[in-house]
Amino acid sequence: MSKDHTKNRNFPSAIFSTSGGGDRKWALIGAYLCLAIFVLIFLFPPYYMIVTSLKSNGEIASVGGNPWMINQGATLEQYTKLIRDTPFVTFFLNSIVVAVCSVAITMVVSIMAAYSLARMHFFGAGALATGIFLTYLVPGTLLFIPLFRVVAGLGLINSIWGLILIYPTFMVPFCTWLMIGYFGSIPKELDEAARIDGCNHFQLLVKVFIPVAMPGIVAAIIFAFTAAWGQFLYPTAYIYSTDQNVLTSGIMASLIRGDSYFWGELMAAGVLAAAPPIIIFVFLMDYYVSGLTSGATKG
Repeated sequence: MSKDHTKNRNFPSAIFSTSGGGDRKWALIGAYLCLAIFVLIFLFPPYYMIVTSLKSNGEIASVGGNPWMINQGATLEQYTKLIRDTPFVTFFLNSIVVAVCSVAITMVVSIMAAYSLARMHFFGAGALATGIFLTYLVPGTLLFIPLFRVVAGLGLINSIWGLILIYPTFMVPFCTWLMIGYFGSIPKELDEAARIDGCNHFQLLVKVFIPVAMPGIVAAIIFAFTAAWGQFLYPTAYIYSTDQNVLTSGIMASLIRGDSYFWGELMAAGVLAAAPPIIIFVFLMDYYVSGLTSGATKG
């Protein structure tokens, strides 16, 4: 074995044997300690939500026992009552329709806009791309009143189709910005080769850019779905009937009555409502991470 190879094998221990090795070791310990603290802080709300959803109403109301543990045995009573006695299923199905339709509209607009801004190089493309992203930074609380006038003028108040019309307005800017960076990272040689084969811009987008940029597209889809699924302001402001409500505002309207909070069912609803985004993240996490890093650092 050569001296260089032996030196490389002992490299980690050499770090800690130097004069600054102790500082590095404590820095690493401190970093992991801070990370563990943040993990505990962020995992505490879902943990408490799951534990509470598995308790009976009597145990939830009881002042005795450990509130962080299930003391009287786990039960699915809250989930049964939620599905049987409330319009939760209606809210869930409405949320799926709104989220899927909004994401479809968002991705069609975002992909075409991003391709145009990243590859067609028309006058003012850079300024337009910056302006599109800046619109994403405008708070929704400043927009829901003027948007209310627009939706009311179209006769879509108290309709999930009004939400489907509104949601892309705050999802398209970010998705477009993300896709611009990703499309910009694709080698221009692919454009030239496709044009030599006779592709027009639409064929180039469909046959070359979309397959190559699939990780970025998946990242944008996940963002758009999460934003649509968890939106609270617009459904609360524009929807008032049970059959048109979605999860975020429907759960609040059904399970909070005056000063009475149905905590068990609220927590069960929260667990079930969080399931679709979590499942999507679990199966598409690799695409999501690679899409975000490529779109943010290239182009």
